[in-house]
Amino acid sequence: LAPLFGSLAQFAAFTLLVCLCAFGLTVLMVRRTRSAAQHAESHLHYLAHVDPVTQLPNRHEFNGALAYALARADRQDSSVGLLLLDLDNFKVVNDTLGHHCGDQLLKLVAERLVAILRATDIICRIGGDEFVVIVEPADDASEMASVARKILAVLAAPFALEGHQLYVSASIGVSLYPFDAQDVATLTRNADTAMYHAKHQGKNRYAVFKAEMELRAQRRLRMEANLRRALQNEELYLHYQPQIDLRSGRIVGVEALIRWNCREMGQLSPSEFIPVAEESGIIVELGRWVLQSACRQAASWCKAGLLDSLEHVAVNLSACQARDPGLMDDIRAILDETQLPHGLLELEITEGVLMDNIHANVELMRRLQDTGIHLSIDDFGTGYSSMSYLKRLPIDQLKIDRSFVHDLPGEGEAIVTAIIAMAHSLHLKVVAEGVETLQQVEFLRKAGCDNVQGFFFARPMTAAQLTALLLERRDWSTRTVMPA
Repeated sequence: LAPLFGSLAQFAAFTLLVCLCAFGLTVLMVRRTRSAAQHAESHLHYLAHVDPVTQLPNRHEFNGALAYALARADRQDSSVGLLLLDLDNFKVVNDTLGHHCGDQLLKLVAERLVAILRATDIICRIGGDEFVVIVEPADDASEMASVARKILAVLAAPFALEGHQLYVSASIGVSLYPFDAQDVATLTRNADTAMYHAKHQGKNRYAVFKAEMELRAQRRLRMEANLRRALQNEELYLHYQPQIDLRSGRIVGVEALIRWNCREMGQLSPSEFIPVAEESGIIVELGRWVLQSACRQAASWCKAGLLDSLEHVAVNLSACQARDPGLMDDIRAILDETQLPHGLLELEITEGVLMDNIHANVELMRRLQDTGIHLSIDDFGTGYSSMSYLKRLPIDQLKIDRSFVHDLPGEGEAIVTAIIAMAHSLHLKVVAEGVETLQQVEFLRKAGCDNVQGFFFARPMTAAQLTALLLERRDWSTRTVMPA
């Protein structure tokens, strides 16, 4: 090595320089590795505690913050309020404008909430379209109700989003520590229970938790569990209510109505269990069973020669069924299996469901009508469909909601007369449901209503009872009193 370095001292100096460079590179790499690890750890902490869409604390952070708030309340002998809010019909925004717009709307909602609440209040997004607000300290339920009203008011103004004006409302549940619960999980569950109570009361409102709400929630859970077993236990059955032609006095249609005699909970009203079926998704299976059972019974009447004067057997179509991609295949399979002529089946869809996703539903109705199935708008007059939409809809008849018929004769006269005239101008038939008095029958006949349905003529009945009526071939036009 002497020729290269000239002396041993020079060699030693070179070796030292190499070692120092290697050491420096090692230190630099360690620092970079440590910095990368710290950055990754910081990012993981961010993901674990912050909602990436709204930049608000997430569910994990919420649980910790609420636990700390309850602990402080115990030390200071104070109270903590919790508001849980769920945006009403937020799914419609995602379905129609896309998830990108949905995320943008969530950001705007979060900004409004942050702007109106106190700096000491903690706002979190705990998932989907659900937000929570921790109010600390909270004096009483009336203060919490005031906060809830403030939130509803700030959300009422339209949101401008990518050329659209969107209107958003919320259902809010309120619970108060330590009066409604003693721990985080129970306080949150009670606020959630109150929120669902507000949603069931019509949305765009708040509800303060009460003990009886928990009892209703428990009953609902029992009902859902029993409903899932109802089909296998053969607890469900159908009743049929006749529809009468006001000119001929003959039965020209029947509506299939589901009934449930639960082994555990007894006879339950459809107004109780249908909302549970819709919320839980069971309604699709339930609707398929109703359609199959009604078609089988109608095919049986058809083979017996009892449907000569009958125009249709009506079955209700729920919102979940209308969105089910397998609906058309189910209907075709059921009609093929039962051999029921397609023209004898009528599907009823409520005005509210129809207008909820008008473009998709119009396409579905066209496909149904192309197969020969009759279509009817149920509960007409309670929604917001316009004449321009009605002209485009592939429907055969309108069914006037019973709330208008109930006001006959009297306040409902103008509305009912207008609906009948409008429907006939569009070449649609009209059915009035909920007819209970002779005065209502006489008014509807004079107004030109085509068919009527209600307790004045017959209550919903079993298939055997309706078979007996069809065999009578009775003329109902002479009825002057309610049936016994």
